[in-house]
Amino acid sequence: MPPRASARRAAPDTEPMRMTGKDAVHCRQIVRRHARTFWLASHFLPAERRRAAFALYAFCRVADDMVDVASDARAADVAVSLDDYRRRLDAALAGRPDDALFREVLAAARRYDVPAALFHELLDGVARDCAPATYATWPDLAAYCAGVASSVGEMCALVFGAPDDVRTRRRALAQARTLGVAMQLTNILRDVGEDARAGRCYLPAEDLARFGLRREDVMRGGIAREERWKALMRFEIARARSLYADAMPGIALLSPESRRCAMACATGYAGILGAIERNAYDTFRTRARLGRVGRAAVLWQSWRGLRDDRADAGIPHSDAGNDAELVRWA
Repeated sequence: MPPRASARRAAPDTEPMRMTGKDAVHCRQIVRRHARTFWLASHFLPAERRRAAFALYAFCRVADDMVDVASDARAADVAVSLDDYRRRLDAALAGRPDDALFREVLAAARRYDVPAALFHELLDGVARDCAPATYATWPDLAAYCAGVASSVGEMCALVFGAPDDVRTRRRALAQARTLGVAMQLTNILRDVGEDARAGRCYLPAEDLARFGLRREDVMRGGIAREERWKALMRFEIARARSLYADAMPGIALLSPESRRCAMACATGYAGILGAIERNAYDTFRTRARLGRVGRAAVLWQSWRGLRDDRADAGIPHSDAGNDAELVRWA
């Protein structure tokens, strides 16, 4: 593996980043196409932070898409593609980006001091999907979630504005990592059927056995209406909600101008758990979604909650432009 480059440089970039140019548009389009909730929530962010967040999302999405097409026959090819992607990342962070995506990644990493190690943690995590996904215990699955999602949570916290105080910063980043695990577990619960059809079952064998189930039962399907499946899903949803509860205090530690975006992302994803419940826990045949009304409610609650906090603190609210954009896209 090539040496891992650092995203740091001696002098920070002082030229403001603006949502213009083909490079920014490229990443923006990836977000809009693949991340409806994040796309909407991102309108709460100032333009500079939004552009950087789009770059990081696009980087992660491209890596994830490489692995999503993997099968046993193609796993070796995917591994080669990921190695090449890693090589291009290292070159970009060393100041030699070769395309629009990596130019945006370099700019975001430099502006917000995102360590190269976080990008590599993400790539190490997604590479695990090249092999059949099997996890014996919750700690095993949590370690996977940390690679593919805690890394992203920490990246986002840096872009959103982590505190300068060392102790508070450490707490904010740790809770951002916990939020990443909560969101990834939500993804896993939502996508059980889709993953099974791709030959994957992320649910821990220990948890399945607790409710009289095996990996083979999940892969075969047809258990969505069984009480043992519903009991398992109630158990996993409770675990996810506990993780969200542990992570949410970290949002208040971020830069005030970014908190509404972070809150909208967190509550939007947590809302998927309720959608799973409303679908009677059937995540084999139905993909749980918030829907247009649900997304609008999340955005309104996030906007109104922070607006009220600002009013209580005597801070004027002056984001009418972004608010109008949110109404248009919701």
